[in-house]
Amino acid sequence: MNKRNSKKVNHSFQKALAIFRKNGGILRTSEVLRAGVHPQTLYDLVKAGKLKKISRGVYCLPEKLPLENPDFVIVSKRIPKGVICLISALAFYDLTREIPHEVYLALPQGAEEPRLDFPPLREFRFSEKSFTAGIELHIVDGIPIRIYSPEKTLADCFKFRNKIGLDTIIEALRLYKEREKMNISKLLYFAEICRVSKVMKPYLEALL
Repeated sequence: MNKRNSKKVNHSFQKALAIFRKNGGILRTSEVLRAGVHPQTLYDLVKAGKLKKISRGVYCLPEKLPLENPDFVIVSKRIPKGVICLISALAFYDLTREIPHEVYLALPQGAEEPRLDFPPLREFRFSEKSFTAGIELHIVDGIPIRIYSPEKTLADCFKFRNKIGLDTIIEALRLYKEREKMNISKLLYFAEICRVSKVMKPYLEALL
């Protein structure tokens, strides 16, 4: 490679790496290409060890590794319309002693079936009103992660109580009371949205 070509390649590398740094260090292929990076540059950066492929179509700066929560990062990048929910959200907020072996993900009804080999997913379809309510953005490994608030998560758990288990939900409510300032109005608000008010109220009254 002559000096002119070498200088051109180095400029392309630096431009691409700057885009990664500006965006938290982790990007999907589509995001990189939209930013004006040539596919060959992306391939060459991986080959040169200046980028790491952490999932199909998801790349990361080496200095970002190891990730604090790679599963959430990969799922959020590969399925940006999804929202972390239920047991995964409880674990994020330290409201359960369970260690989920799947990422619990909410998707709107009618959304395309996600194609993801890893990490394993457990999908739940939500109505439009329930899906959009209570979404918070939390920065994990420099990446914004969509996850339901603790109060919305508890209401969702009651909605899916047959799949989650009442023992897990009761434990989460107790931990919520101990670790958070209980916001009864928020809990009841999301209970209404999830249509579980009659189910939740006796458990909330028992904790007051």
